[in-house]
Amino acid sequence: MKRRLLISTALAWAALSACAESPARPQFPHSPPITYERIGSLMQVSVVDRTTGRELPIYRHRGEYWVAGRPGTRYAIRARNAMGERVMAVMSVDGVNVVTGETAGVLQNGYVFSGGERSDITGWRKSDSQIAAFEFTSIANSYASRTGRPDDVGVIGVAMFRERVPVPPPPPIVLPRRDDSSSSSREMERRSEAPSAVAEAAPAAPAAKARSADSALGAESAASAKGGLARQSPPAPSLGTAHGRRETSHVGHTTFERAQSTPDEVVRIRYDSRENLIAAGVIPVPPPPPRWPRPEGPSAFPGSEMGYVPDPPARY
Repeated sequence: MKRRLLISTALAWAALSACAESPARPQFPHSPPITYERIGSLMQVSVVDRTTGRELPIYRHRGEYWVAGRPGTRYAIRARNAMGERVMAVMSVDGVNVVTGETAGVLQNGYVFSGGERSDITGWRKSDSQIAAFEFTSIANSYASRTGRPDDVGVIGVAMFRERVPVPPPPPIVLPRRDDSSSSSREMERRSEAPSAVAEAAPAAPAAKARSADSALGAESAASAKGGLARQSPPAPSLGTAHGRRETSHVGHTTFERAQSTPDEVVRIRYDSRENLIAAGVIPVPPPPPRWPRPEGPSAFPGSEMGYVPDPPARY
């Protein structure tokens, strides 16, 4: 019985000693944020810092996409058509159409991209040959605020439309000729079915549907803005987009008929300063290291020699 007890005690002693020597498991209290370089299916959209030429990281937070800007930095909206067909992109910054300067609506004019084409939209379109550069600035100095429209500052939008492909008419049905009056009547019917001329960037649906699409997007923007950083007291001034210096940028004109009155895809990217995005939890940061890192703690079982408690050494 004594021998069996000693073996059991030795096994327990060895297990405790092994636990004391095992290294602590690494802990990761802050996982890295999920970032993207570009988003979108029909077109891949990103925001480019024109000073460095790099695409800004896009952070996803609570169902929305964010980029961090710096005041005074010029930026561009980079878009690449991922389709093998033409796609129209109606772009807005701070709720303003970047081509026409109107309060943005999805059925307004935009840019038409050929299949696989990529382009950087660098500013507000002033003419066929000039733009005013996009530049991060304070809300008060933003183009939208200076034109009396400050409610939607801090968002970039791209509404994408596929092109309507005309269907060739069926071959005419040849019927036995009866008289001239019936023949001319059938000819007038065929002419009335022919499509009318398409204006530049013309919509392909009644105005009622267009208004419903605009109101739906406006409701979405208003709902999301209620919880936005601009409605709270951010630690740093929030950003807008200025009407920057003039630059040369040539553009041509074309016609485009949308396949439908509602966008096939809408990309929305919000932006603010890095300080505000960190304060809002959009950009998580690890905690700072402690001022005085504590040394490794004493081991409860520094020795591995088994036995019983020995006598202490003599005092003298």
